[in-house]
Amino acid sequence: MGYAKKRKGNNGKYRYTACYVDIKGRLRSAGTYSNKREADKAWQRAEVEVSRGRTGDPGRGKQRFKDYVELVWLPNHQVEATTRESYTYAIYRNIMPTFGSMRMIDILPEHVRAWITALKNQGMKPVNIRYNKIVLSAVFTTAMDDQVTFIHPCRGVRTPPVVRKPLEIITPEQFDDVYNALPKAPSASSPKPRSRAASAGANSASCA
Repeated sequence: MGYAKKRKGNNGKYRYTACYVDIKGRLRSAGTYSNKREADKAWQRAEVEVSRGRTGDPGRGKQRFKDYVELVWLPNHQVEATTRESYTYAIYRNIMPTFGSMRMIDILPEHVRAWITALKNQGMKPVNIRYNKIVLSAVFTTAMDDQVTFIHPCRGVRTPPVVRKPLEIITPEQFDDVYNALPKAPSASSPKPRSRAASAGANSASCA
């Protein structure tokens, strides 16, 4: 079973290292934290992943979100050029300011929920909030596949509902009004309009 190891730093403050045993029986670190609560969460997450058979190095999760996105995710994410432009704008406009300096393993659902609330308070429309969350979620889906992080912080996090306009169905009476207002097509028995040439010929004959 994992545990949080208390250490005293050079500045006299205590920090906690999350320790756990990996799938090969080796004692590993899942990161060092400023408080025991975060350290306990870290080693517990690591143990869950060990039980699932994951063998990735938790040290990879110590890289900053900004570094992972710029060096790994964006260069290798296969999308169309216009989609890449849209993703890049969303990342640098709305995602990096909050998560850029954070370590990948430190980003939790509570941080994503707080970020969504902040976007809402800034007046962002629900449809745009949902799109930005989709982009953030795509980053962490790849990170989990790469075994950079052992938790997907976007899963289970809801965004404000997007209000859709109700579909308006017209009544039979309204349909009749529209139909009757349409221009009538000429019937087969209606006289066909004469061409200018035919009209000119008829006029010439009548003057002869």
